[in-house]
Parts: sequence; structure tokens; C-alpha cells
Amino acid sequence: MTPYPSGLPELPTLAVPTCPVCTGANRHPVATGLDYELQTCANQWHFVRCGDCGCVWLDPRPAAACLSAIYPPTYYSYDFEKRISAVARFGKSILDARKFGGVFASLDAPPGSYLDIGCGDGRYLRLMADRGVPRQRIVGLELSAEPVARLRQEGFQAFHRRVEDCTEIADGTIDLATMFHVIEHVSDPFETLRTISRWLSPGGVLVIETPNTDSLDFRLFSTGLWGGYHIPRHWTLFDSRSLERLLRRCGLEPVATSFQTGHSFWMYSFHHLLRYRFGLRSLSRLFDPLERAGLPMLMGFTVFDILRRNLGASTSAILAVARKPAAGVPSP
Repeated sequence: MTPYPSGLPELPTLAVPTCPVCTGANRHPVATGLDYELQTCANQWHFVRCGDCGCVWLDPRPAAACLSAIYPPTYYSYDFEKRISAVARFGKSILDARKFGGVFASLDAPPGSYLDIGCGDGRYLRLMADRGVPRQRIVGLELSAEPVARLRQEGFQAFHRRVEDCTEIADGTIDLATMFHVIEHVSDPFETLRTISRWLSPGGVLVIETPNTDSLDFRLFSTGLWGGYHIPRHWTLFDSRSLERLLRRCGLEPVATSFQTGHSFWMYSFHHLLRYRFGLRSLSRLFDPLERAGLPMLMGFTVFDILRRNLGASTSAILAVARKPAAGVPSP
């Protein structure tokens, strides 16, 4: 049973015939699904996996003109502070502090400038300001104009831009750049990382966090219900091997790879199963990370992934740290 609403628009699409990481054409189908989270369209979407590097990508994907449809003004990252409970925000701040502690440990010196790509409501910009980086040297890029306006009022250098369209950042000026759950959204991961590489100062560091297809939850729900698919907003998905391959192809040196909690992926996987496979809408709310009723499950899956990570398991999200060589980025 799939209680998916009727009457939704059919969005125009764009074919992606070759692998975004290695450009290979050796591929096989992996998953089929709908926009289970936001119900923005009627399209049935398909993921394929590269037989050479293991990258998973959406083919076809939404056309560029559809971005405002699949990212409506109510999209959760635009009002994170309002949508998430105080308890969840507190837990998230602890995890963020731990994550950034590991990032700082990989730096040769404290960063004098910072860029967050997909900065949302600016919580990471404020975190870096609290760590002493001047606000005029903290840059945020975001697709929604409203949070950008608020962040500029706070003194940050925020821009309503995609990486591909941004001309406000000078080459060689960013000591630390982060992309937390963004690379999977972009149309061309290679060109995006090439641009960021140019923005990095010699020895500058890029940190990427992204869903991990080499994980237990992916294997359990891989045919279409996995929360990490975030259909149709996630366009390219990685495991540690394919992500490292992409970083090297862009002229960056991988420094470290670790694994992060993926409570929302676990929760949405069970949410989609209960609501769309079995029609248990009320029960599925217990697995919605944006619902207060889902807080116990959120805490439980967070602890579950922390324990698994500490035991050496490959969990639901990859955190990769890469450095720009002091000599710069080679030509493609």
C-alpha cells in the first residue's frame, strides 16, 4: 500500500547517462522511489550505481528549473532552529562541537577564514565566529534568499548563490571550507569541488559530510526507501572509496575519513516503510525526526550509531577531510 497523494505535478527531468565521479557508463539499477518526505511531485525516480567506482546517482534528475519546487520555503534546513526541539538542538550542538574539534585537529593552524557551503540558518557560521574567526572573513552560500538576508544583518559574508554561480569569493582566500550534507545535492560534484579547490588557500582544508552507501541502513533499505536517498534532492551518493576518488581527481589530498551518526536516515527509512509500504501514518510519525513524537527514536538511533562507530562500523554518514597541496591545484 502506497498512500501517496494524487494530482501532484510531473516535473521536467534531465538525463545523467555517465557517472559523476569517474565518467564511466558501466551502471546498473539500484532503487526506485517517490518524494516520500515533501511530496512535491508525482515523478517516480531511479538511482543507478557505477560498476567501476561504486558511485550511486539519480538518473534522470530534476531539471534546474525545478529547484524551487523540490526545495520549497518550508524546507527544514531554512528554519532548523524552529523545526527541531530544544533537546535535539542541544544534542546536535554537542555532536557539532565534537565534529569541529576533529576538524581543527587536522589543521596546521587555526583558520583565519571560513566558508560554509549550504549554510542554512548559519549555525556553523556562528560556531566559527565563537571560535574567534572574524565575521567579515566568514562566508556562507545558500540557495534561499531569506536566511542570507538575516545572516548579512549579523555581519557575515552571506550570498544567495550556488558554488557554480558565485563570483564573490577570490581564489586562494579560504583556509577552511565545509560542505555538510551538500555535495549530494549539486549537479556536478567534480566542477563544484574544483571551484572550491581554487578558493582554498595553499594548505587549506575542505571538510565534506555526506550519506554513506556502505552502511547497514543502506543495505537494509537500498531498493528505494532508504532515508539517505532524500528523493529527489540527493543526486549523487558516495561510499568512502568513491568520495576519495573524486577528491583526488579534483586535486585535493585526502587526509582522514571518519563516520558520523545518521539518525535521520534510519528514522526516515522506517518512516517511509511504515507510511508508504504499510499505510501506518500515525505510527510513522514516531520515526519523523522533525516531529516531537520522534524524539525518543532520534535519541535511540543516535546512540546506536555512536556505539557502532566506536566499535569500528561504517555508519550512515562519511566525514572526509582533504587538503589543498601547497603548490596549488593541478589542471584537469
